[in-house]
Amino acid sequence: MDDYYKELVLSEAVSKVPAVTLGFWIVKILATTLGETGGDAVTMSMNLGYLVGTAIFAAIFAAAVAAQMGARRFHPLLYWAVIVATTTVGTTLADFVDRSLGIGYLGGSSLLAALLIASLAIWYRTLGTVSIASINSKQAETFYWITIMFSQTLGTALGDWMADTTGLGYAGGALVFAAGLAIAAAAYFWTNASRTVLFWVAFVLTRPLGATVGDLLDKPLNHGGLALSRYTASASLAAVMVLLILLLPQRAGQHPA
Repeated sequence: MDDYYKELVLSEAVSKVPAVTLGFWIVKILATTLGETGGDAVTMSMNLGYLVGTAIFAAIFAAAVAAQMGARRFHPLLYWAVIVATTTVGTTLADFVDRSLGIGYLGGSSLLAALLIASLAIWYRTLGTVSIASINSKQAETFYWITIMFSQTLGTALGDWMADTTGLGYAGGALVFAAGLAIAAAAYFWTNASRTVLFWVAFVLTRPLGATVGDLLDKPLNHGGLALSRYTASASLAAVMVLLILLLPQRAGQHPA
């Protein structure tokens, strides 16, 4: 067995992140949509505000990511619980930055994009790669979750900017981000573009897609939403997510690289 295949087997043996399949992306979009409706349920429906909501979800995220990093192998429900935690805290944190701090959607998106780029740059400088195939150490896993946290928060701000500032509305914003994902998918199948770059592009784009779909579901009619109950929407999304995680193949393994 040559060195490449030895590294492949070792990476899959210790990996605690799922292989990237169509099922991965379906569950990821559901998770990001749940993050938007769940975050809004706490901050808006419960009237707790963005700061308190962020504190609550940050505590949940800290507990979930500690359990994930302490685990010795891949646990699908635990992994996706951390992803949902990043989307909910990302929702409330982005809303706090954009609205409570008064820097606006464009300012918030720019700030969070800079933090995401910085996270990827430091990760690359430290470990020499940001490939998801390299998530086989505590240090790489730490960079992974920090980067995901920034990407989920950026996605909320970017989704709000696209829907509100550009005037496209939630449905229009969702179509724009869906088109972006389609372009990334086309590049994956028909070009030699870096698989690592395409993964992160797709990962970032699924968040504003989920954010705009979530806003479309739960925002008032006079704001372009469908005015569905945030509690009902969140519970329904969570139920579908759990069902898919249990039914679709969920295995640790290499991401395309």
